[in-house]
Amino acid sequence: MESNFAAFDWVIVTLYLLGSAAAGLWCKRFVRSMRDFTVAGQNLRSYLGVATMIGTELGLVTVMFAAQMGVNGGLSAFHIALLAGVVTLIVGWTGFIVVPLRRLGVMTIPEYYERRFGRGVRVYGGFVLALSGILNMGLFLRAGADFIVGVTGAEAGNDYALQLKIIMTVLLALVLFYTMLGGMISIILTDYIQFVVLSLGMLVTCGFAISEVGWDSIVNVVQFVETPDKPAGKAAVNPFFVNDKDQGYGSMFVVWQAFIAMVSCAIWQTAVMRACAASSEKVVKRMYVWSSIGFLIRWAIPMFLGICALAYFVDAPKGTPVVVDDYGTSSMLAMPTFLGEILPSGILGIVTAGMLAAFMSTHDSYLLCWSSVITQDVVSPCFREKGISEKAKLLLTRISIFTIGVFLLVWGLWYPLGDDLWGYMAITGAIYFTGAFALLAIGLYSQIGSRVGAYLALSAGFFALLGLDPVKKVVKERYEIEISEPVLGLGSIAAAVVLYFIGSLLFPDKPKPEATEEN
Repeated sequence: MESNFAAFDWVIVTLYLLGSAAAGLWCKRFVRSMRDFTVAGQNLRSYLGVATMIGTELGLVTVMFAAQMGVNGGLSAFHIALLAGVVTLIVGWTGFIVVPLRRLGVMTIPEYYERRFGRGVRVYGGFVLALSGILNMGLFLRAGADFIVGVTGAEAGNDYALQLKIIMTVLLALVLFYTMLGGMISIILTDYIQFVVLSLGMLVTCGFAISEVGWDSIVNVVQFVETPDKPAGKAAVNPFFVNDKDQGYGSMFVVWQAFIAMVSCAIWQTAVMRACAASSEKVVKRMYVWSSIGFLIRWAIPMFLGICALAYFVDAPKGTPVVVDDYGTSSMLAMPTFLGEILPSGILGIVTAGMLAAFMSTHDSYLLCWSSVITQDVVSPCFREKGISEKAKLLLTRISIFTIGVFLLVWGLWYPLGDDLWGYMAITGAIYFTGAFALLAIGLYSQIGSRVGAYLALSAGFFALLGLDPVKKVVKERYEIEISEPVLGLGSIAAAVVLYFIGSLLFPDKPKPEATEEN
């Protein structure tokens, strides 16, 4: 079958993208300072905060890797969605990490590092955060490209590869345009619009998917169909079970995902920026409580569509165990190809516009986040004595946004995308959050900590680089050692906490001299 994507759908997508650019241009008038540009003047209210937080975290890359996990993991993958919702709800109830940060009035997490550990830790922590974040979003463009390939039914030939690069360059240029102009204010406005469009589009898509595939086929493919990546039977339903073929997630993976769920809402800078932009601590808690629903849904719906896509492409006898080596498409392309074939023209254009909106909402927030960290936490502290004007900070942030965008274009379109997109993102994110967890979870709630301990904990995150595929291959070939992603991730976190305590106990900070009152 061919995709139903037609010229009318391109008109819908184009009009939507032009509207987003116009919104960015309109928001430029409200930006007067760096605080306006990065945290919207800290005036974000509850419901708009919920929409923009979900809009940012429900990116196209999220839809792509969640759908891929649905294809490869079956119902057992839904434990990730459940953990994301429950953990975010707990953070909302308790205010863990995010409320103390809002109380301090910081704009970035490295800004907290300086207040707690000193300027040098802020600069180093900002560098680690920016490096990790930029690498983490390095394959976002490629995931978007794969979505366009699948949903439009395009041939991946040499000519198309050039066209694809042009399309993704135009999309990135549009994101750069309104992010560089309006900053957080334009992001909040466009995220809200994108949240509404994508939410409606996803609900409509689920209805078409169920109508096309049917519940019986969905249940059948989960229980009885085994692919090279997806198990059948108990391992496809129970995330704690691993079968004799070493298929399934296992307990260690579940624990690792629980920690990542906490990181994604309470430690990851793009989410924390929303907490820092809230108008009060009460609003922060309310944002997280309501956002917990969105954090669950952003995983669950794409995973469900991934399962529907597998059921659509695999014609297996009902109730009969079957092993399928090739179902006509890759696990990454299964969901968008499925949508291109079942959705009628018009609706397909609206859904695609929503998906591209998700692509843009994640890019704009991440670009603003990492560029702000570079300006506020890496460059500005080095000129503390002379200082940098607000105008210079805004200019530097906009230059950083553009530079990061160029890097992402080169990295995302030319670097080969592996089979496990979620694994790549978890490992690159761990470069930052392993050390950040120690500094935030311990430093915010106790007096334990020193500069040396902070430096050591932040450096422990580089152990996560051992989980990248090229590095893993070298280590396996030379030393015949293969470490699983959960073991490496949890081990890096444990190392960061241990090094934090050791460094703080062996090399405590010198006490500050107390001011004496002259008689």
